[in-house]
Amino acid sequence: MTIYTGPVFDMARTQFEATADHLEIPLDDRKRLLYPKRAISVSIPVHMDDGLTEVFQGYRVQHHLTLGPTKGGTRFSPTLDVGEVAALAVWMSWKCALAGLPYGGAKGGVACNPSSLSRRELEAISRRYMQEMIPFVSPQTDVMAPDMGTNEQVMAWFMDTYSMHQGHAVSEIVTGKPVALGGTEGRREATGRGVSFLVNEACKVVGIQPSKATAIIQGFGNVGSISAYTLARRYGMRVVGVSDHTAAYYDPAGLPLDGIEQHVARHGVLASWSNEAVIDPAILLEQPCDVLVPAATEQVITGANAGRLRCRVLAEGANGPTTPEADTVLSGRGDVFVIPDILCNAGGVIVSYFEWVQDLQRLFWTESEVNDRLERLLLQAFNLVTRRSDGDRVSMRMAAMAIGVGRLRAGKQMRGLFP
Repeated sequence: MTIYTGPVFDMARTQFEATADHLEIPLDDRKRLLYPKRAISVSIPVHMDDGLTEVFQGYRVQHHLTLGPTKGGTRFSPTLDVGEVAALAVWMSWKCALAGLPYGGAKGGVACNPSSLSRRELEAISRRYMQEMIPFVSPQTDVMAPDMGTNEQVMAWFMDTYSMHQGHAVSEIVTGKPVALGGTEGRREATGRGVSFLVNEACKVVGIQPSKATAIIQGFGNVGSISAYTLARRYGMRVVGVSDHTAAYYDPAGLPLDGIEQHVARHGVLASWSNEAVIDPAILLEQPCDVLVPAATEQVITGANAGRLRCRVLAEGANGPTTPEADTVLSGRGDVFVIPDILCNAGGVIVSYFEWVQDLQRLFWTESEVNDRLERLLLQAFNLVTRRSDGDRVSMRMAAMAIGVGRLRAGKQMRGLFP
């Protein structure tokens, strides 16, 4: 029996088992590599604005501390459960190992709907969650970051709550915080910039000229919107489709990103931007394009729709957007170049690492320095994965997972088992 259940964790476990088979890892080593070191569940009582007291459930899963402190986002979502959090922590471990960062993976969050909360209620939940986590986190143990439903302001509340407990400012306890509080230039845009940078590298591999290519972005939050703008403005790509949880639009002639950007800045969502070019969000994924960027949630590309994708490059901006069944279909097709999630969206944790290092040193870099270091690490990881994929004759996902799992396994073997 295990507490780690549900479709998202089952998906992570399936990916791991396939990788372990490829690496020929003995069966008695596998559970130690897969299952998290620690899972924390807390109750978060909060006085709501209507005078009632509501109790929210919070979680934090720390996958391993073999190579350094754990690192991972904090998600506020009404459907959050410990299985989803654990899967995200596991993926973060492989991601950090692949990028060569001295971290294990972690993830956490609160089961709540941030869009229905007042600012005071959101602050109360944020502070109480961090207060409950203080016995289990530190700059050397577990460093939090933003994720779906959280942002720089929530990280500022986390930092302040932890700092008040310590009696002095501890900026390195979280990343993704405001620059004025020790955040780093370029952190908010890092994941989306990384996605677009790797898309450009993938285009070189498959022989696509970005300035003549088209892209569809599924999920228009921080990652999706920055990916869209960077693909269009830096690489000249024509964005023909976008969507979020409220609406989807598709126009093969290209969408006016400036107008969409202004609308989202005013209203926060895509809904009501236009009555034209509206399309079913599920069908949007199947429209013709050179680059498809799923940048929303898990399991949107499945065995049912993978055969109908009409893209040349699939760039996974989200965590776990493609199911193992879909991977089988895509591998069989052989005409879609997949940039797997643990590589494609690694820009966020890489720049979070930069932020943590800068806070520890009390020495800060310019945004151009951050972006230059980011691209160097991403290119190094991309080249490692493509060479491994070609050399082992396996998919890009298998190659990326093999590198990440292999590095973690090597670390555990060198440290041994205590006691």
